[in-house]
Amino acid sequence: MTHLRERHVTMIALGGVIGAGLFVGTGAGIALAGPAVLISFGLAGVLALLVLRMLGEMAAEHPSGGAFSVHAEKAIGPWAGFTVGWTYWAAVGVVLAVEATGAAKIASGWIPAVPQWAWVLVFMSALTAVNLTNVRSFGEFEFWFAGLKVAAIVLFLALGLAAIVGLGFDSPGTENLKDFLPNGWGGVVAGFMVTVFAFGGLEVVTIAAADAEDPKRAVKKAVRTSMTRLLVFYLGSMAVVVTLLPWNDSEVGASPYVAVLNRLGIPAAGQIMNVVIFVALLSAINATLYGAARMLSSLAERGEAPKALLRKKNGVPRNAVLASVAFGFFSVLLNYLWPDTVFLLLLNAVGSALLVVWAFIAVSQIRLRRETPDPAVPMWGYPYLSWLALATILAVIVLMLSDEQARGQILSTGVLVAGVAAVALVRSALRRNGKQVSR
Repeated sequence: MTHLRERHVTMIALGGVIGAGLFVGTGAGIALAGPAVLISFGLAGVLALLVLRMLGEMAAEHPSGGAFSVHAEKAIGPWAGFTVGWTYWAAVGVVLAVEATGAAKIASGWIPAVPQWAWVLVFMSALTAVNLTNVRSFGEFEFWFAGLKVAAIVLFLALGLAAIVGLGFDSPGTENLKDFLPNGWGGVVAGFMVTVFAFGGLEVVTIAAADAEDPKRAVKKAVRTSMTRLLVFYLGSMAVVVTLLPWNDSEVGASPYVAVLNRLGIPAAGQIMNVVIFVALLSAINATLYGAARMLSSLAERGEAPKALLRKKNGVPRNAVLASVAFGFFSVLLNYLWPDTVFLLLLNAVGSALLVVWAFIAVSQIRLRRETPDPAVPMWGYPYLSWLALATILAVIVLMLSDEQARGQILSTGVLVAGVAAVALVRSALRRNGKQVSR
């Protein structure tokens, strides 16, 4: 019972990306780009697809719970593996708290008598317990969580398509698509900068593959099937929203899925979506904690974290799980002190770490491919598409630096990365000097 099955890995790949960012955050992209958010999402989806393919190529050849951190160490050097590994771990540790806070806000709306901080404590305790059981139990739990999210999107797409063609609903035709570029191509670019973050979480699949019975086969299947389905889910959902509703409707900006369900006359639409978002957040906490613990355990294996984090039971790095969830439990206090502002403060602190991880992935794949001329899951159009993906990631970073609202987020992430990289370089220098002295 210490391995994940292929179906677990495939569903983790789907569920890792389908989160609250899709169900709620996409409203910001629509507000910026209008119906042309379809182009924004298409571009963001293609970039995510290229990153996942690069990840898949490396994970199939070098399966490891440290995934892209191990790949960066092999391709660039120990300092790079240390930097991307600890940056990822620190970022997802904060993301855990963000996701728990989001779920707690929903639960507090259902049962106001229970304070928000208490819900965070309940969720963190329950999902820590899940992650401390054997790997197969985690996989089964996440399989059904992700399955519920996928089922909700499929049902939404079916209802939306029926409404568009006028099957049982009053169809608006193409009326809402006539003003396709209300904010010009600048709006498309701004929408792209927002929507690219909706694909965060795809990295977990290559971490999970290391726990699969046949890592190479599991990665191959997950990479080949998951992203095409995700593009259908994301682009299909957005097509339904912008076709059925005016893009500048205030309800669309707040929650596009709720707005569509209200338009179709679905009773209690808001509460239905709250349940779906709630499940999505719990699933995200579960998968995020799993990925963080495996990354920390991998760092310990390579001497980049305390050896005590290597202790395992039933194949689970228990101490790494407990260390990874520590900030999540600390967020109980933050929710007690600042329940109304903690969510945004935490999100802004690490929101751009995804871009740093993706940039390291691209550089690592470009360099490692030279050593593996015939990989099992080859990157398309190598090296051209690999370089294009890296250039696009860097372009997003530059665009965020030039945007007043996004600049603070990218700078705070830059400070985090610079600090971790400085520690990594000092460690490398000390090790080199130590070896020279010993000689």
